Amino acid sequence: MLKEKGYNYCFDANACASCKGNCCIGESGYIWINKEEINKLAQHLDISLDELRVKYLKKVGYKYSLKEVQLEPNNYACTFFDIEKRQCSIYEARPTQCRTFPFWEYFKNNEKEVYEECPAIKHL
Repeated sequence: MLKEKGYNYCFDANACASCKGNCCIGESGYIWINKEEINKLAQHLDISLDELRVKYLKKVGYKYSLKEVQLEPNNYACTFFDIEKRQCSIYEARPTQCRTFPFWEYFKNNEKEVYEECPAIKHL
């Protein structure tokens, strides 16, 4: 069980195997990625930075986000979420935002939402 100071829940990473990718699918949003992570991802995919930017990133102001794929109305998936396998296809090179889920500041005040979204969340 993973725990973080300041959160009233813990995370059981073993439960990810039984999930359908709830943290990677849902309403449209931003999946932020920084320059260091962009470089790491390009290396992981063995493609140029330009190719990565064109195919997989969208610029939002001065920042970048991973693109999403629309599955149905108001339902999107990260471009790197493998729908058939129900898992991340870039797990080792995923951005910090993905690595730190579910311990986001947002969920401190919206705890009910994280319980509804993720079956790996357990009460302390």
